[in-house]
Amino acid sequence: MPLWRGSGVAIPVFSLRSEQDFGAGDFYDLMPMVDWAESTGQKFIQLLPVNDTTMSGTWTDSYPYNANSTFALHPMYLRLQAMGELRDRKRQSHFDALARELNSLPEVDYERVNKAKNEFTRDLFNEQGAETLNSPDFADFVKANESWLLPYAAFCVLRDRYRTADPSAWEEYAVYDAARIAAFISINRHDIDYVLYIQYHLHCQMKHVRDYAHSHGVALKGDIPIGISRHSVDAWTSPELFNLGCSAGAPPDDFSVLGQNWGFPTYNWEVMSRDGFAWWKARFRKMAEYFDAYRIDHVLGFFRIWQIPLDAVHGLLGVFNPALPMTPEEMRGRYGFDFEPGIFTKPFVMDYMLTDFFGDLTQEVCATFLDKAGYGRYRLKSAFATQRQVADYFATMPDDDRNTRLCNGLLGLIDDVLFIEDPYEKDKYHPRIAAQYTYVYRSLSDHQRWCFDRLYNDFYYHRHNDFWREKAMWKLPPLIDSTSMLVCAEDLGMIPACVPSVMSELEILSLEIQRMPKNPAEKFGNTHNYPYLSVCTTSTHDMGGIRQWWEENREATQRYFNDVLCRQGEAPFYAEPWICRDILNLNLKSPSMLCILPLQDWMSSDGALRRQDPHEEQINVPANPRHYWRYRMHITLEQLKANDDFNASIRRMVEDSGR
Repeated sequence: MPLWRGSGVAIPVFSLRSEQDFGAGDFYDLMPMVDWAESTGQKFIQLLPVNDTTMSGTWTDSYPYNANSTFALHPMYLRLQAMGELRDRKRQSHFDALARELNSLPEVDYERVNKAKNEFTRDLFNEQGAETLNSPDFADFVKANESWLLPYAAFCVLRDRYRTADPSAWEEYAVYDAARIAAFISINRHDIDYVLYIQYHLHCQMKHVRDYAHSHGVALKGDIPIGISRHSVDAWTSPELFNLGCSAGAPPDDFSVLGQNWGFPTYNWEVMSRDGFAWWKARFRKMAEYFDAYRIDHVLGFFRIWQIPLDAVHGLLGVFNPALPMTPEEMRGRYGFDFEPGIFTKPFVMDYMLTDFFGDLTQEVCATFLDKAGYGRYRLKSAFATQRQVADYFATMPDDDRNTRLCNGLLGLIDDVLFIEDPYEKDKYHPRIAAQYTYVYRSLSDHQRWCFDRLYNDFYYHRHNDFWREKAMWKLPPLIDSTSMLVCAEDLGMIPACVPSVMSELEILSLEIQRMPKNPAEKFGNTHNYPYLSVCTTSTHDMGGIRQWWEENREATQRYFNDVLCRQGEAPFYAEPWICRDILNLNLKSPSMLCILPLQDWMSSDGALRRQDPHEEQINVPANPRHYWRYRMHITLEQLKANDDFNASIRRMVEDSGR
């Protein structure tokens, strides 16, 4: 009997568009999306995280991986009409007109949408909230969730009162104290109840959507972020569970040559293990109330996390945690490398480098930011010794090309080290990631480079395999076993050799993307060889879709056209609909258990339906830490469902693939 294989669509909730919206997609939009999935033979709808990210009330809160609570849902996703209408008809008319205006915009206006929804729900709560608060269902919801819900409500009220999500600014509430917060809740009952009221309606709406999806044979797949905000309810109430003195991120990859600094604290796994990982289990069980499957964001973080000091900006200055750092004695005895801490762990700044970094600004840099250290060397002045100091200084300066050049150049100088001292074990060191691109590496003799390369390759590709496997098998099984959800993982990036065997043993589905092959010797992945326990896709929210990628690198496109699509001659400049269909079919016909494609890539196969400019479809740009997450569908769900020819063509593709 052939193995079951299914297909699906990936789309963030905020990106959905219907005639009923208030300027952003909401939970009830998932019901027409379920209808569309059912009509086209698809079985899964994959979402981005849906947790509350409200911190500042500005567009910077649009980043869905920076939640203020791992349990609370985002108020933006409420379908207001399902909550009721205002008795004040003038106010209701005002909000109706505002909804039409915001819903006509090509992208999400995050600030206006959330401000307006907050105003409407407060008015509705003041008018009719008592009915909800006095209902048995509301009482049951609060009782079942009070362990996280009441601290979250207090967090929201304090955040709004002090106008910051940073608890350190909350005076007597800066350090969480259960008795003090209980008294605060009692004194501020009206504002607290409003937060509970919002979460209750979000819960009811999302449960309704889940039940609707199940009744139509469609499963919902959620997303569990690897990180939590350092300004979150979780970090406020349980700081012992997190390493708040550092940030999580990622080493350099195709998305960012400088690495990524996510700003999240890392997890204190030793403390988390003392109660059997209760926090994680509660997190998974809450998610299981709404979802049938989940994507573990950055599953590599369960093996090891890329940890960056708080005074660094770039991910290049991070180290793996946990890790097995090296002593100078081991470097000399095992690899023949002569370690010099005063030279190799401090920024390597020589006079001949400065023109490369700063060009015509070199003299100004020497006078303002550097001190001479003799023999053609410089050191950074104490006021600019860390990347955070540099970034904070230039944050006060005019935002122009000159200051950007100066800032980036100084950050680059600070990156130029060969080793980083371990944050926990003094006099033990990590070779800096991608150190072969530094000036200090170039200054080594040929023999020392050879010795360093041996040391580096062993450290990053061999030394930790058994160690990291043990760490993953300690953490993952109890978490996975806490629910019956299907487990999928994002396993892209710098993958240790132990990861595939652990995922296979635990039956975690891997992520397969043809343009990001797991085998570094391959230019493109072979869809015919994908493992069954995998999710294959054409694109993720962190990259451009098929059409955008097709236009980015003419050489890669030509090679793909000839070698993968097996087409003769010159590749078309644009990804024509037939090309997109060929690429979709390659994925659909793969052995992967699931083929879940972005809605944008599904629509790319129809010349009349797809968006005119593919560059408007990218959801996130990982290299930009201040990216505004605001992409929306360019047509409504009603229009999508009514497009019979397109929907029939998708259904044929799905059926022909055996999914």
